[in-house]
Amino acid sequence: MIANLNAVPFVSVDNMMKLVLSIGVETALAELSAFVEEDFRRWEAFDKTPRIASHSADGVIELMPTSDGAVYGFKYVNGHPKNTRDGRQTVTAFGVLADVATGYPVLLTEMTILTALRTAATSAVAAKHLAPRGARTMAIIGNGAQSEFQALAFKALLGIDRVRLYDIDPAASAKCRRNLEGRGLAVTVVGSTE
Repeated sequence: MIANLNAVPFVSVDNMMKLVLSIGVETALAELSAFVEEDFRRWEAFDKTPRIASHSADGVIELMPTSDGAVYGFKYVNGHPKNTRDGRQTVTAFGVLADVATGYPVLLTEMTILTALRTAATSAVAAKHLAPRGARTMAIIGNGAQSEFQALAFKALLGIDRVRLYDIDPAASAKCRRNLEGRGLAVTVVGSTE
């Protein structure tokens, strides 16, 4: 619990990036995957409240709450595709974690980067249980920023060492390939989903 009740720890985007880079992206993904898998094992302990969404012509803003009875958390996330025209991110997120017994918030954190990591970790956990044993190649259809996290999570958890990339935008595939260079993956850009 927090010693100073007047302060709630805040993890900024800069703090999150420093943390992830200090331990390494693949280590962060592997460690996060362990927590994701542990939480799936205690699925029944969680409130599964549907997300609360506010839709507009420009996008959506959602609040995603949950609790396991000991801690309560929520994520605020938006999706506004037109933001890129103004040099803004399409998706941004932040979250709060609170102690159920006192109602005190114990953490306020950015969740844009954390969501990308959690999404990749969750996919890798699912693949760990569902992919054919010994699979070493994955295909990624749609090569936005999330695809890089997916490839690294699958490498860290499943030992994937070959990635095939496809996107209707060849520039997205080229960027993904460049960003994965030097990460121990053989990356091939392909011309179709087939």
